[in-house]
Order: sequence, then structure tokens, then C-alpha cells
Amino acid sequence: MARRSISYLATAALSGLLFGAGLYVSQMVDPLKVLHFLDFGAIPSGGWDPSLAFVMGGALIVMFVAVWVGRRRPAPLFDTAFHEPAFTRIDRPLVIGAALFGVGWGMSGICPGPAISLLAFLPSNLWLYLVALFVGSYAGSLIVPSGRAQQAADAAQMPAE
Repeated sequence: MARRSISYLATAALSGLLFGAGLYVSQMVDPLKVLHFLDFGAIPSGGWDPSLAFVMGGALIVMFVAVWVGRRRPAPLFDTAFHEPAFTRIDRPLVIGAALFGVGWGMSGICPGPAISLLAFLPSNLWLYLVALFVGSYAGSLIVPSGRAQQAADAAQMPAE
């Protein structure tokens, strides 16, 4: 792994701090809040909680601005080049994986990012979720090989546009 500058590491730490604080302030770490957001069937009775849509909307706006600004720069501040994904196709494994992720998120009300941040408080059943998350991730890697080498090989086989 390449050595990183103090500025790079400080920016990464600050980003993680802001992200973690944002998860708690927005209540995205609360499974019931998330489940009430995902329960569209509760709209007629007034039980649906749309507040997380504003969190996601705010995140999209910030990311849109960041990408817009970034694309106008010759290089990032703390690296020599931008790292665009080599694999950009929407294919069957991506759609199936997204669906499985959505089902898992909907069943538990916990997204993996907030689950990691919940380690700070160790809720009683978090260990079960995290073990299942890691076992599922490992099983998925056995079913569909992943990693930089596989993605680069797949990208190389794509016809040029």
C-alpha cells in the first residue's frame, strides 16, 4: 500500500468524522427510523416517515457539487490522479446484488455503513447482524469473483463505444 501524506490522512479522518456524526444526527443508525422510511405501505395511514429522503437528497446535492468541481480540476488535492471505476456496466450480477442488498437492508433496517458506526455503542443484537453481513459478503465473493483483477478483466472484454 502506498504511503499517504498527513494531509490525505487528515482529510480522510475528517470525512469519516463528519459522516459518522451525520449518521447519528440524521438517525440513520436507528433501524426503526429506517424501517418507517422504507414502509411505503404506511403512506395512506400517515405512518410513513419521509425524513430520510431529505438526508439522501442532501447527500446527492453535496456529491453532485463535489463531482462537478472535481471534474474541472486537473488532479485531486492529495493524489496524482482521479481514480475512475474501470467497470461501469449495469449487468445481471450488479442488479441481483443490489436487490439482495435492498432486501437485507429492508429486513434489518440497518445499512452496513451505519452498522459499523453502531460498534461505538454495541447494541445487543449487532454482533449477529455483523457476523451475517461478513458471512454473506464472503459467500458472495465465492459465487461472483470480485476484486480489481476480475473487474479489470471484465472491463477489457467490453466493446469500445
